[in-house]
Amino acid sequence: DVQLQASGGGLVQTGGSLSLSCAASGITFDDYAIGWFRQAPGKQREGISCMGVDSWNTEYYISDKERFIIARDDAKMTVYLHVNSLKPEDTAVYYCAGLIRCSSNSAEARKWGRGTLVTVSS
Repeated sequence: DVQLQASGGGLVQTGGSLSLSCAASGITFDDYAIGWFRQAPGKQREGISCMGVDSWNTEYYISDKERFIIARDDAKMTVYLHVNSLKPEDTAVYYCAGLIRCSSNSAEARKWGRGTLVTVSS
């Protein structure tokens, strides 16, 4: 059974940082790219970043991508999303997903994990 579990969210002040984790089980990183998405209240789910089967293949879809870093620990079967200089507009539920290939389109995700809420206070 494929499971993706996002964690690490919480309440953070503007300018702070967070590291989100996506723990994977039932899959291998040889088979799935792992993408991070987020959905703010009243908005569509948007792609943030993705790491392909080859860990050198990373893509960023968000406008101020310099604040985001995607990383992977194969031994822990975990993909991370580090977010710096958080802004109130980063407030959203953050999800990780398994994809056949990296894409910013959430409709192309094959497996979804339960999200983690990030709230940035002003």
